[in-house]
Amino acid sequence: MRTLLPLLLAAILTLSAADGDQQLASIGDLKLASGETIRDCRVGYRTIGKLNDAKSNVIVWPTWFSGRTENLLPFVGADKLLDPARFYIVLVDALGNGVSSSPSNGPQQQPFPQFSTRDMAASQHKLLTRVLGIQHVHAVMGISMGGMQTFEWITAYPTFMDRAVPIIGSPKLATPDLLLWSAQLGAIEGASDPKAAMRTVRAMHQFALQTPEYRATQTPSTEWAKFKQNFETGAGERMRPEDWASQLRAMMATDAGPVSSVKAQVLVVVATQDHMVNPLPAVAFAEQIYAPVVRLESNCGHLATGCEAAKFTAAVRRFLER
Repeated sequence: MRTLLPLLLAAILTLSAADGDQQLASIGDLKLASGETIRDCRVGYRTIGKLNDAKSNVIVWPTWFSGRTENLLPFVGADKLLDPARFYIVLVDALGNGVSSSPSNGPQQQPFPQFSTRDMAASQHKLLTRVLGIQHVHAVMGISMGGMQTFEWITAYPTFMDRAVPIIGSPKLATPDLLLWSAQLGAIEGASDPKAAMRTVRAMHQFALQTPEYRATQTPSTEWAKFKQNFETGAGERMRPEDWASQLRAMMATDAGPVSSVKAQVLVVVATQDHMVNPLPAVAFAEQIYAPVVRLESNCGHLATGCEAAKFTAAVRRFLER
């Protein structure tokens, strides 16, 4: 009877929660790859759409770096990336984002254990199997750090999904990525006031989001003050520095493999002018498993999925729906 309680609770929550409502599940203790444990680990999530009788229409989508599941809602809709009339979509808050278990909301466990992107995938696997009662999914997908988690998913749980779409992510960060993230991490760790240091960290982050060419053409120097204010007070403002740092460390430790374990059909999406997540490791991974690659080539850099939304959306929908 005890083993049925999580499933019964999940059924009650599913019935009472409207499409897209924020939910929080306790998945018990989470043993990390490092050997440490997050005690009473909590995972935030949202579900949209209806689970079919065969439970074969599930798509899992974890959040990007510093993101929350609410940021993924604009991608869901009849004419958007994922159609909820066709799929049962599970959006999942990655560890460290301030919703799921994070340094900022885990005061009962300090210092908070350092997790990896592999541990993020493990927390999501426990959410699906032990709370939502889902043992197999149609697809796992994600953008940026969500793409890193997708690479972890297809190597750690190779038979759990039929398809996977890592989008502007990486199976193992390249040197320029590590340089960027280590600079941000150093700014936080070396500051007497980490919260004040986040102004510098967000400036570094903003610089890498697009190419210099894009920023120079889109933001003339006469609009510098307005642009500076926007990124200093934007979405990243709400993320605590200790959470930001924990996700930085998780990304820097990403090392998805082995490639030989991959069973799913995979579509890899990269941005060829990405200054935040270098596309070469993802392309090399795709070549090793003979997976198709969608190349977004605009000077929008890491944000090319927005600038080339029509091309990006059509390719992903075609892959997921065929």
